[in-house]
Order: sequence, then structure tokens, then C-alpha cells
Amino acid sequence: MTTRFWGPFSPLGTIIMALIFVADQLTKYWILTIVNLDERDSIAVTPFLNLTMAWNKGVSYGLLTTHAQQILILMSIFISLVLFIWLARAASNIAAVGLGFIIGGALGNVVDRYLHGAVADFVHFHWGSFNWYIFNVADIAIVAGVLLMVYDGFFEKRSV
Repeated sequence: MTTRFWGPFSPLGTIIMALIFVADQLTKYWILTIVNLDERDSIAVTPFLNLTMAWNKGVSYGLLTTHAQQILILMSIFISLVLFIWLARAASNIAAVGLGFIIGGALGNVVDRYLHGAVADFVHFHWGSFNWYIFNVADIAIVAGVLLMVYDGFFEKRSV
């Protein structure tokens, strides 16, 4: 039986959410404190991957860049709460994992906005003159979570 805020897949989604949040915050701590990337030039890791510091005051791809970080923080927290309620009603492991990825990533970026006034991005893929946008672990988790939710919506069988 499912309650409004806790369902059969809530423990799985909550564990995934916590793991993503911790992984995101640990990598950002490492980049900012140990590597001091904010004070260095880009660091080449491979011929196609650099660590490059970028502070994103907006949302994905730098959209909605604003000085009103409080609005983005409140919107992210509200959306995370809605997704947590959705998690309580999740009908599969895949949906629970996807929602956990999205919520954990969103909350990781909320912490950045609160502490730094912007999100710390540092993973920079490139090939020749092609440059992909710069992102972080939270962004990877959010994209992976959305893909899992799309997969779940289209391919998971439900008994009606």
C-alpha cells in the first residue's frame, strides 16, 4: 500500500538520491578545494576531456541566467518535492532510480546556488574545434534520470 509521501520504491529512490547528492558534492569539493580549479587554467585529462571551471548562474546550457538565485533555489526545491511525491507513487525500480538521479542532482545544484551563488561546472568534453558544454556530476545524473524516466514510460509493462 502506498502513502502520499512514501511508497514501495521510495527506499531505493531515496538511497540513489543520497548517493548522487554525495557524489556531486564530493567531486565539487575536490575540484574547488583540492584541485583549486577556480584558480587554475583548464587541465587536460585526455585529448578530448578537460577540467575547466565554469560558474553557471542560470540553468541548463546557461539558460535563464539571472541574479535571482533565490528564485532558482526555491523552484528547484519545489520541483524536487513534487518529484519526491512522484517517487512515492513509482511503479518500478527504473522509475525510482530515475527519480532518485534527478532529485539528487537537483539538490546538489541547489547547494551550489546557496553556497556560491552559481553552480560549479567543470567537466568539459571537446573534439578538435567542437566544444560540448561544461557540466558536473549533478547534470549527468539529471540527464540520466530523465532518460530512465523516458525508458520507463515507453517500455516498462504495467498491469492495468
